[in-house]
Amino acid sequence: MTKPDPRRLAIAAALLVLAPMCAEYVTGYDDSTGDPLALAAGLLIFGPLYGAPALLIRETARRLGLGWPAILALAAAFGVLQAGVVDQSMFSEGYRDIPYWEEMVRPTYVAPLGLAAHTTVSFVAGHAIWSFGVPIALTEGLSPRLSRTPWLRAPGLVTAAACYLAAAALVLRDHLRTEDDHASAAQIGGSLAAVALLVLFALSRRPRDRAVRDGVPPRPIAVAAGGLLAGLVFDFLPSTWAGVAAGLTVIALCGAVVARLARSPGWTVRHAAALAAGALAARAAVGFFAVPLGEVAPVAKYAHNVAFLAGAVLLGVLAARRRGTA
Repeated sequence: MTKPDPRRLAIAAALLVLAPMCAEYVTGYDDSTGDPLALAAGLLIFGPLYGAPALLIRETARRLGLGWPAILALAAAFGVLQAGVVDQSMFSEGYRDIPYWEEMVRPTYVAPLGLAAHTTVSFVAGHAIWSFGVPIALTEGLSPRLSRTPWLRAPGLVTAAACYLAAAALVLRDHLRTEDDHASAAQIGGSLAAVALLVLFALSRRPRDRAVRDGVPPRPIAVAAGGLLAGLVFDFLPSTWAGVAAGLTVIALCGAVVARLARSPGWTVRHAAALAAGALAARAAVGFFAVPLGEVAPVAKYAHNVAFLAGAVLLGVLAARRRGTA
């Protein structure tokens, strides 16, 4: 039996840590903002809850030779699972005593479904893009030569799945104990059906020859700027039906533009990482306007925001400077 490759284990560990940071820490919305010890302790739950699925999504796609449409579909499936079944925030009219929750939910609330269109789009797209897509693209960008190869063997995959299930069970148990709004059986069933459809779509995206587009793609810095702009527009949209329509439009336009650019022979893993870095920087910038839950000193809050914005930029620079064949 061959020994595990330490380079692959190192990059897998990086994804395990980066995913929860992108998902939970980058905006600094919680009372752990600016507290290094609390943030480190939170990784004991958030690492398995976000890092393990990111690894499973990435390993599934690379082992089956699937591309980014499949990765994002699998990421959206985990987003629906997280928001609809695990923490059930998608179906909550009041969540964790967050004072502005009703303001987010009421304008686009669909009573027959028991959910708000705005929060549903925000949660699912947020998980698909920032919780999973962004960290996968950045970690692959940090090691281009390993970006299309598996990083984990069977024991690692089993461990990641077990860790995720354990963390998800803890979060669900805490939700059922401490929250008043619980998803109904029909809502959970609908969420699981949506998860199954997204997984089937992802697995159906088998590799096939695509027409190569002539031309040279923009430089990574320009791609990062596009990701930054799109991320800022998406995050500052209002919680109204117009905001929902605009958010879906932003996602569709970005997908169409990137799909076209990616058909250029000059598009590399560096461009994907640059796009992810721009989107991550946008979310870190939005964090400056976030009001943390609980008592957080202004110095701690803004130090947190500056650190994560600088980290997003640094990751983008490092990925853009890496050289590889993928």
